[in-house]
Amino acid sequence: MNLDRTDDLPDAERARAALAALRAEVGKTVVGQESVVTGLVIALLCRGHVLLEGVPGTAKTLLVKTLARSLELDFKRVQFTPDLMPGDVTGSLIYDNRSAEFEFRPGPVFTNLLLADEINRTPPKTQASLLEAMEERQVSVEGTARPLPDPFVVCATQNPVEYEGTYPLPEAQLDRFLVKLTVPVPTRDEEITMLQRHAAGFDPSDLSEVKPVAGAADLAAGRAQVRAVHLDPKVAAYVVDLCRATRQSPSLALGVSPRGATALLATARAWAWLSGRDYVSPDDAKALARPTLRHRVQLRPEAELEGATADGVLDGILAHVPAPR
Repeated sequence: MNLDRTDDLPDAERARAALAALRAEVGKTVVGQESVVTGLVIALLCRGHVLLEGVPGTAKTLLVKTLARSLELDFKRVQFTPDLMPGDVTGSLIYDNRSAEFEFRPGPVFTNLLLADEINRTPPKTQASLLEAMEERQVSVEGTARPLPDPFVVCATQNPVEYEGTYPLPEAQLDRFLVKLTVPVPTRDEEITMLQRHAAGFDPSDLSEVKPVAGAADLAAGRAQVRAVHLDPKVAAYVVDLCRATRQSPSLALGVSPRGATALLATARAWAWLSGRDYVSPDDAKALARPTLRHRVQLRPEAELEGATADGVLDGILAHVPAPR
C-alpha cells in the first residue's frame, strides 16, 4: 500500500490524506464523477450502503470496481435478473455425498464491497434477501447466523428511465440505503476527455494500473475520528426540524423516518471530518440533505403531475427551515 507520504502524519491526518488519495485515484479512471466518489467515501466512513441511479453508460459499475481496487478490498458483483433466487445472493446449504452432511456454501454477499447491479430487475423476494445483510451485517440460513466481513457495503445500481420488467424497491428497503447518488452524464469537456482516453487505448475491463492507495485500516481510523466529531445541540435540532418538515410537507405522501434523521447526522459528520473540521455545521447538513433524504420521501401523485421532484421539495424545505447561527 502506497502511504509513504503520510507515514509521518497523526492518525487522523493520515487517514484523511489516504481517503483524499483514494478520491484522486478513482478520478484517474472515472471522469467527471467527483461528487459521486465523495458520496461513496462518506458511505464507507459511515458503514452505510449506496444506491447509484443513472442512465446506462455513465460508468456506475466501473466506478464501484475502481473504488474497491483502490481500497484493496474484496469485491464481488451480482447481476440482478428476474430469475435470480435469494440463495444465489446469500448462499445455501449443499448436501455433501462424501460426508453425508449439509454444508453451507457462501454466496457473493460474503465480501467487503458488493455490487448489486440493476437491483430493480429482480423480484421482491430476491431483493429482500439483502435486508438482513444490510441492516445486521449477517446472513441467517436454517437458523444459523453467519457474520459478514468488516467492512461490508452494498452498492446497488438502477436505471431511472427504463421501467419495463423492473420491480421498484419498497420503502423499507430504500430506507436501508444511507445515500442515493445520482450519476450524471458527463459534461461536454469531460466527455471529450473520456473519448481521448479510449482513443489512446484505455480498456475499462483492465484496472491493472489502478493502485491501492488506502485500506480497511484507514477506513477504521476515519470512522473513529468521525465518531469524535462534535455535534452542537442546535445543529442536532436543525437536523430534526428538517426531517420533521418533510413529514408535514403538502407535496409528500411519505416523509423522512427517524432512521433518516440519524443517517443525515452521520453523513454530515463524515463530510465535516473530510473537510478538516472537528464539528458539524448547519451547512454540512444542507450539503448532504439531498443525497441522504431523496430516496426516503415519496411524492403525492398530484405533486408528481405538477412536475414536482423529491430534490425540488427538499430544496424548498432547506430554504424555509431556519438554520441556527
